[in-house]
Amino acid sequence: MTQNNNAYHIPVMLPQCLEGLNIQPDGVYVDLTFGGGGHSKAIHSLLSSKGKLYSFDQDVDAKNNLWQADNFHFIDSNFAFVQNQLRLLGVKKVDGILADLGVSSHQFDEGIRGFSIRSEAILDMRMNQRATKSAKEVLNNYEHNQLLTVFQKYADLTKPHKIAQAILHHRAVRPLDTTADLMKAVETLAPKFKEHKYFAQIFQAVRIEVNNEMETLEQMLLQTSEILNPGGRLVVMSYHSLEDRLVKNYMKRGHLDGHIEKDFYGNVLKPLNEITRHPIIPNEEEIERNPRARSAKLRVAEKV
Repeated sequence: MTQNNNAYHIPVMLPQCLEGLNIQPDGVYVDLTFGGGGHSKAIHSLLSSKGKLYSFDQDVDAKNNLWQADNFHFIDSNFAFVQNQLRLLGVKKVDGILADLGVSSHQFDEGIRGFSIRSEAILDMRMNQRATKSAKEVLNNYEHNQLLTVFQKYADLTKPHKIAQAILHHRAVRPLDTTADLMKAVETLAPKFKEHKYFAQIFQAVRIEVNNEMETLEQMLLQTSEILNPGGRLVVMSYHSLEDRLVKNYMKRGHLDGHIEKDFYGNVLKPLNEITRHPIIPNEEEIERNPRARSAKLRVAEKV
């Protein structure tokens, strides 16, 4: 087995993820976000020859981090299709599922992908490089109301209508082709001394729209309770409040929108029980070592 590819992506809260999964050596586990393989390799190292690991990733670059083992299987797919993909391999139930959401360090650092405000690149932002919709298409083709919806839903920003209007004004003169064009279009709206955070939130909103991140997360969460064996663990790490809210609602209340159903005796009807009532966050030492861990929140639940 090769070493963890930390240049690609430093696995966040690795010991806490492994503890949350409560790994049994002969069990069957799924890593929905393979990336650099750091979490997957650590899970695999705890399995016996009878145990199995299935790892998902839709980014073709992730294949550069694969290794060979009879009980390791890589699935080139979006995790929204987890149940069908596992069934194709004859797997109906598993003992643990890990999802490390968001963008990998590699995707941020690979300047040509257009995820980062630090590098001038073509407006791409596709996690799946075979997908057709890019950031360039969203920013140049969406109507005002569509852009408004993107910045209202996916960024915690005031006056999203002004952001949409600024983009329309810019593209009326010339198309938005690069990340620099996007920042130029909205630079007069950025609060003084907080420009970095402002641009990052705008990039986040566009990225979420390009990759349909919230919809795929919803689809994945609803499938997890169907796939997990009783006592199986769901471990999810999120990086912004929109993701965390969905995960929290599903684990705590059994519904993505947070509403509660109860039985005749007043017991909440839900497929999972929380193991962590509050999210686990990285300690200062990890944040210093890996600044991208700063916003991470880890939640763990167990199938009833």
